[in-house]
Amino acid sequence: MIRDDLKKALVEALKTKNEKKTATIRLINAAIKDKDIEARPKGITDGIDDSAILSLLQSMVKQRKESIEMYKQGNREDLVAAEQAEIDIINEFLPQQMSEADTKAAIESIIKELNASSIKDMGKVMGALKTKYAGQMDMGSASGIIKGLLA
Repeated sequence: MIRDDLKKALVEALKTKNEKKTATIRLINAAIKDKDIEARPKGITDGIDDSAILSLLQSMVKQRKESIEMYKQGNREDLVAAEQAEIDIINEFLPQQMSEADTKAAIESIIKELNASSIKDMGKVMGALKTKYAGQMDMGSASGIIKGLLA
């Protein structure tokens, strides 16, 4: 379970006095806690599941990549390095990302499975991908591939 991995990593980071890793893991835990609180009115009292945590981690990486682009434009290499360090730490808790070819094969399989035939079916395909491959593929690039296949 990802929560257990985060707890172990936090204890290890505290023991080794790795301040950057400690701060980043605490940031991840805070984001998870926010999502847990958001889920309570929906009847989810045990906290969000691993697939939701993986999606959260992916969005955290995406946010940092966007920040890096802005920092590069502003010529702030110090901030670029800090954001990249956070990305590296967050990626430790994400599964190996699927290659472009594997992503396309998975999308083709889901399209066939759902009998999707037009761009109107894109939402169903994206939903199935998020359920089946949470944290394993970049949903932004997957979206482009789906559009190409369904157009």
